[in-house]
Amino acid sequence: MSKERWTVTFAISRQKANGARYRQAFKLEVDPDEYVLDGIERVWAFHDRSLCYRHACHHSTCGACGMLVNGVEKLTCITLIRSVTRDGGTLRIDPLRNFPVVADLVVDMSDFYLHIEDAQAVHVAPVERAHLPHQKGTYPQDGQDHERLVDCLECGMCVSACPAALTNPEYFGPAALAAAQQSQTIAPKTSILEWADCAEGLWRCHNGFECSEVCPSNVDPAWRIMDLRRKVIRRKIKRFFKRSATED
Repeated sequence: MSKERWTVTFAISRQKANGARYRQAFKLEVDPDEYVLDGIERVWAFHDRSLCYRHACHHSTCGACGMLVNGVEKLTCITLIRSVTRDGGTLRIDPLRNFPVVADLVVDMSDFYLHIEDAQAVHVAPVERAHLPHQKGTYPQDGQDHERLVDCLECGMCVSACPAALTNPEYFGPAALAAAQQSQTIAPKTSILEWADCAEGLWRCHNGFECSEVCPSNVDPAWRIMDLRRKVIRRKIKRFFKRSATED
């Protein structure tokens, strides 16, 4: 932490009991090397105990504190105040997009988790297969089997940034499709490809790559979706030639 002190206005999106939205401003004195979540917690602790928001681990492991900070998806527990505003500036804090809002900064992620479950997501993977092929993976060279948690935090920020999710609420979403790709890579199952191969699945994605841009954990959902498309197309081609050979 620095000795520098800034005055920053937190303009927080709130929700009345009737569902109406409004913005409430709180002027705080902050250390610019504090995190955005620190400021939100100070608002709750010293200004308004009715403020609703989600948080848990405070070190970018749980994904609970994903919000919009000045219109951009951020994990607020690792977003430095000085990285998103200046002394005398304003921070607009909003709930994630493309989710029903429960209260203030809290969204309903029920369908999000159900889609990930439908994707047969794995949560622990062999270390040599847990990372993407274009990422460097390091693991002990001791001849033993090693596993680690997969990268996805299930924060929902990829869905919030996704233009396809904005236009079609039935879309499975980048996180679920990325989970399907990883599951298919670790333990291939035809059922996963069949689940993903539909209008609300792989083919709804418009290749915007916004999901990968905001992902805080290097999951790269867009690359995984494209890779899963390749697997589906390859399977269709093999089945076509196999059927053609049988007919001949």
